[in-house]
Amino acid sequence: MRAGVASLIGISAVLLAAPLHAASADFGFSGSENVGDRADDPPYLQCVPYARDVSGIRIFGDAHTWWDQAAGKYARGTRPKVGAVMSFSPFGNMRLGHVAAVSRVIDNRTVLLRHSNWSPIGGRRGQIENDVRAVDVSEAGDWSAVRVWFAPIQGLGTTHWPLNGFIYPDKARGDDRLARPTLAAVTVKPKPSRIGADFLQGIAPEKPPGKTGKAAERRAAARAPAGGDPIGALIASRS
Repeated sequence: MRAGVASLIGISAVLLAAPLHAASADFGFSGSENVGDRADDPPYLQCVPYARDVSGIRIFGDAHTWWDQAAGKYARGTRPKVGAVMSFSPFGNMRLGHVAAVSRVIDNRTVLLRHSNWSPIGGRRGQIENDVRAVDVSEAGDWSAVRVWFAPIQGLGTTHWPLNGFIYPDKARGDDRLARPTLAAVTVKPKPSRIGADFLQGIAPEKPPGKTGKAAERRAAARAPAGGDPIGALIASRS
């Protein structure tokens, strides 16, 4: 009985210390506060300035605004790359979103992240976590949802956090508003045949032999030098 009470007390302490955007989903905690990361939220280290510092992506403001702010300034996409910022959509009690920098790509479904203010560590919010795991759990394998390492349980949290995508340090090229391509957009179109309907245009067809052809042959024979010269006869027939 005492062990059970101690366990409950320990979980309660974690819940009280944890940021609501992690605790509410992974532990069933429910709160009404407008939680998440805002650019003006002292005194703990938020995800926004840390992601900006380690990635070099110069975007300011609340985490949930980064994706739209990046349009036209930075390249965006759906595949993780080292140095890119993973942009989380607001979800549940995480109403202000989250941003984290990709430190390593393990495989096509696993990355390591550097971020702040995700897990409570030592009973305190705003802690930095480096090289912690995030796993793509989307049905399509397109990184539209992830599970993220949560320190209090020493494992991946159970929540499937929705993502906007990845913001890359490279400058934007063209229109990237369709960040997650549809199947139609990635379908490979067959290349057109190099031999088209106009392949023979401009090439004169051969003339069938007729009276005109026989007369030309007779004229060529008459002009041919003694001993016979078929090549000369052909040239003479066209002169």
